[in-house]
Amino acid sequence: MKLPHLVSALPVAAVLLLTACTSSAEIEAEARSDAAGGSSAETALVVDTSPEQADRIRTEEDPDAAALVPADIAEDGVLRVGVNGAGDPPLGFLADDNSTVVGSEVDIAQLVADGLGLELEIVNTTWEAWPLGVQSGDLEAVFSNVGVNAERLQLFDFATYRQGIMAFIAAPDSGLDITDAAGISGLRVGVGSGTNQERILLDWNAELEAAGEEPATLDYYVSAADALLAIQSGRLDTYIGPNPNAVYQESVGDLEIVGSVNAGWPNTTYVAATVLKGNGLAEAVEASLQHAFDDGTYTETLERWGLSDEAVEAPEVNPTVAS
Repeated sequence: MKLPHLVSALPVAAVLLLTACTSSAEIEAEARSDAAGGSSAETALVVDTSPEQADRIRTEEDPDAAALVPADIAEDGVLRVGVNGAGDPPLGFLADDNSTVVGSEVDIAQLVADGLGLELEIVNTTWEAWPLGVQSGDLEAVFSNVGVNAERLQLFDFATYRQGIMAFIAAPDSGLDITDAAGISGLRVGVGSGTNQERILLDWNAELEAAGEEPATLDYYVSAADALLAIQSGRLDTYIGPNPNAVYQESVGDLEIVGSVNAGWPNTTYVAATVLKGNGLAEAVEASLQHAFDDGTYTETLERWGLSDEAVEAPEVNPTVAS
């Protein structure tokens, strides 16, 4: 997978083995030094870890989208958005000041707020807390890699902005090419328990066994960092996790992406802005996203974070999903 330009942050070894005596500024300097000394054939992915985010892509207000904003939010003039700041680059993570949440999800939220003529307020939330945050009104929207599914559609409205893709990552020159069940036959595969990717692997193993082929051995990891170390030490053949994290890991570590699958396999799953059901904000967000699609800032933002492969053709409110 070819990676576009960006600006880098924590090399994979640092992501895995950060110590209290290593500052993010030192890490970034090391990453830039490594990139400068590397091959000129490809530009290393670098992620801007500064709280200022001077390279963030911005857009202009779209009056038609702004007119759709619910009255209470329009009067307040602020869009309060929840993003998980404890995640991994490039989605949502803490900047060098250890307090400002930055990342691709923040940048997409910024485009939406710009298009709606609202000031963006980012609230650092956790995965467990965002549903209650939206239902209580503490959060007006969530941009935090939330996938659309039938259960969530009962409580929330969605406006899509990325495909939900899972990626397989392995050691360089592994020779692996994983696009379906045959690709994992006989491999030792790392995965998180209770995840969409575990369901896919179990389904693929069932296919392999039904065909008389050797299934994969699944090793379960709570931490992706531990799984990546297992690949580097030869204890795992591959690990499957969210594509954005894999893109970042490939760019800064001795690892490479060897395949991908939609998180909703055999169907398609989308990542979407999440709002309270029935309050009308989803339609405003969709219109603002469409504005960013039309003026090119959506494409530029995904390129900035190496996520062009997850682009959708157009935003959609509450897409049809398999039950």
